[in-house]
Amino acid sequence: MKTLVKIAIFVAVLFFNLDVFSQKFGHIDSKTMQGELQNKYQSYVAEKANLTDLIRQTKEQELQDLQQRIQTFQGTAQQELQKKEMELLKPIIQKAQDAIKEVGKENGFTYIYDIGTGAIVYYSEESIDILPMVKKKLGIN
Repeated sequence: MKTLVKIAIFVAVLFFNLDVFSQKFGHIDSKTMQGELQNKYQSYVAEKANLTDLIRQTKEQELQDLQQRIQTFQGTAQQELQKKEMELLKPIIQKAQDAIKEVGKENGFTYIYDIGTGAIVYYSEESIDILPMVKKKLGIN
């Protein structure tokens, strides 16, 4: 599968077109959010001894909420990145898989293995399923 992904990425680079430049891009600096959390935490630590219980609890809750927002943002961003990556790679991987099947058929291969993963990436429809024979040998119906 690693080899297939490498092939897919190679194909993607080859077929990369200029449509990507017509898309809108935005960004966010999550380090800014981390910096905000760090500053608020340092301020809290410096003032903690002089705070009333209610204000201390409020500041602690504020820090926890900010930490939770950062974690949620990072998790969501990672999921969205993986989703987009799979969305973009899916047609390329499919194209590579189709090419492997065509090469297998055209050249009369029975099986093609991806030695990087040990997975079978192609098998001929003429291959024989020996499960019934094995079951019979084992006395399993």
